[in-house]
Amino acid sequence: MINAVSQASSAYARTVNALDTTTDELDSATGMSASGGDFAAMMKNMVGNAIQNGHDAENMTAEGLNGSGDMTKIVTAVSNAQLALQTTTALRDRFVQAYQDVMRMSI
Repeated sequence: MINAVSQASSAYARTVNALDTTTDELDSATGMSASGGDFAAMMKNMVGNAIQNGHDAENMTAEGLNGSGDMTKIVTAVSNAQLALQTTTALRDRFVQAYQDVMRMSI
């Protein structure tokens, strides 16, 4: 049991580091910060917010598992994170579909 918990903790840490690296790569690739007024900056800001919602839900869940969290706040945080993930996934699917439609166009 303890081994499974440590493996899960390690996997979570690797995922968080990968997400942090991805947002840093977005900074360097676009050459701009999330406070800009263009589309890339807006998308980067939205992805950052979705990641932060996930972190908040994880923290609230951990507090709940320790017995110190408010159940209503925990459920709200997890629901917000779930909605952010669903929205991000739907946007990604729409962007991929739009790209595929453009690539299928004849010139």
